[in-house]
Amino acid sequence: MTSYPLTRLRRTRSTAWSRAMHREVLVTPADLIWPLFVTEGSGVEDPITSLPGVSRWSVDGIVARAKEAVALGIPCLALFPNTQADRRSEDGKEALNPDNLMCRAIRAIKDACGDDIGVLTDVALDPYTSHGQDGLIDDAGYVLNDATVEALVGQSLNQAAAGADIIAPSDMMDGRIGAIREALEGHGHINVQIMSYAAKYASAFYGPFRDAVGSRGLLKGDKKTYQMDPGNAEEALREVELDLAEGADSVMVKPGLPYLDIACRVKETFGVPVFAYQVSGEYAMIEAAVAVGAADRDAMVLETLVAFKRAGCSGVLTYHAAHAARLMGA
Repeated sequence: MTSYPLTRLRRTRSTAWSRAMHREVLVTPADLIWPLFVTEGSGVEDPITSLPGVSRWSVDGIVARAKEAVALGIPCLALFPNTQADRRSEDGKEALNPDNLMCRAIRAIKDACGDDIGVLTDVALDPYTSHGQDGLIDDAGYVLNDATVEALVGQSLNQAAAGADIIAPSDMMDGRIGAIREALEGHGHINVQIMSYAAKYASAFYGPFRDAVGSRGLLKGDKKTYQMDPGNAEEALREVELDLAEGADSVMVKPGLPYLDIACRVKETFGVPVFAYQVSGEYAMIEAAVAVGAADRDAMVLETLVAFKRAGCSGVLTYHAAHAARLMGA
């Protein structure tokens, strides 16, 4: 390699056209997945206080957002239900109801948009349990692995039958990917993908999400017996390896920015599609900085998305998806 002044790295940065031509990472709307919260009713837009700019939408509103996403070039939506309190139970049986909120939203999107957009559905019991845990619990409050996996299989088949394109288990139970894949194959859902929340950490960044799905005040205890310890990286690689062996088509790292090193290591180790979830706490921090004049929203949103792509992510789940897509199309 030559040295200065024969090599001046600033030469290619001197003009906008040159910076664009030499840019190593480019983010487009096709890299985005838009998480949306579904609620009961008709014509409902229910703003979420801890997620300024994000609302819960009734099914008709979700359909409108799906059409908006298609127009913006966003390829996929991720759905999360806000289940009414009277439909929550210890065993989360509402997850198996073929006419539950999630299934109605899936069918409505598919009726309106067909294959113009993908629908990714969360598989875990926390939106349906009265105790706020992601699975079934024993008398001591411990989340039972194998009994929960059986329930998750039923939930996955329920969503696949409604038209889900991607099943995304976020529960972190051992063995659930293999069980779900076998069930999907056995019931003819051979093209339904699995995006595994393979490295999901017991994080402090999930608070606003729990407000959005109505589980924050319900949660008894914590989720540290099944979600990963934030200090562990090698364990994340083991989790990913197991989920891929069991039939995951892609994997997810969650949260996003605090765990870019994990996303990078997963990509370098396995060479598979890796997605990151820029979670509710990350979104809320950006919005809080904007609100006090400490940051420019547009610049910060785009820069964080570039960071995910630079780390090796195939795509990003972000609540800023629609805003970012508009910026990219400007």
